[in-house]
Amino acid sequence: MTDSSTQSIGVSAAPEQVAAVILDFAAYPEWAGSIKSSEVRETDDQDRPALVGFVLDAGVLKDEYALRYTYADDLSRISWTLEGSSAIQKSQQGSYEIADNGDGTSTVTYTLAIDLSMPMLGMFRRKAEKMIMDTALKELKRRVESRG
Repeated sequence: MTDSSTQSIGVSAAPEQVAAVILDFAAYPEWAGSIKSSEVRETDDQDRPALVGFVLDAGVLKDEYALRYTYADDLSRISWTLEGSSAIQKSQQGSYEIADNGDGTSTVTYTLAIDLSMPMLGMFRRKAEKMIMDTALKELKRRVESRG
């Protein structure tokens, strides 16, 4: 597995509001720019999404893949791994950690590690991961705060 990248962002909302947006996979195409479609394929014993399929179109990068999700009991951590492989990914592991700041705000920490099927220099891979994470966190923040 490749090295992981981590970034954090402050969100003006309680942790449960952040988790609700993350778990609403059907709405991802409305706010996650590169996600063209998403479909919950399986749920866990608490009726939370367990396996979610995605269609990604980020310009030159297009992919269809499925992620397997696991959750902390209090939803303070939402983790995923790539189910199988895809056209461009050999593996993917990631997580959102949602920390309660005690004042009605949260800090969301996003960790991501992707192993691509195509060769890519480490410098470019890290730059791509940073761009993916920057975009994902900013779009998540905007979505959560607009629902607030």
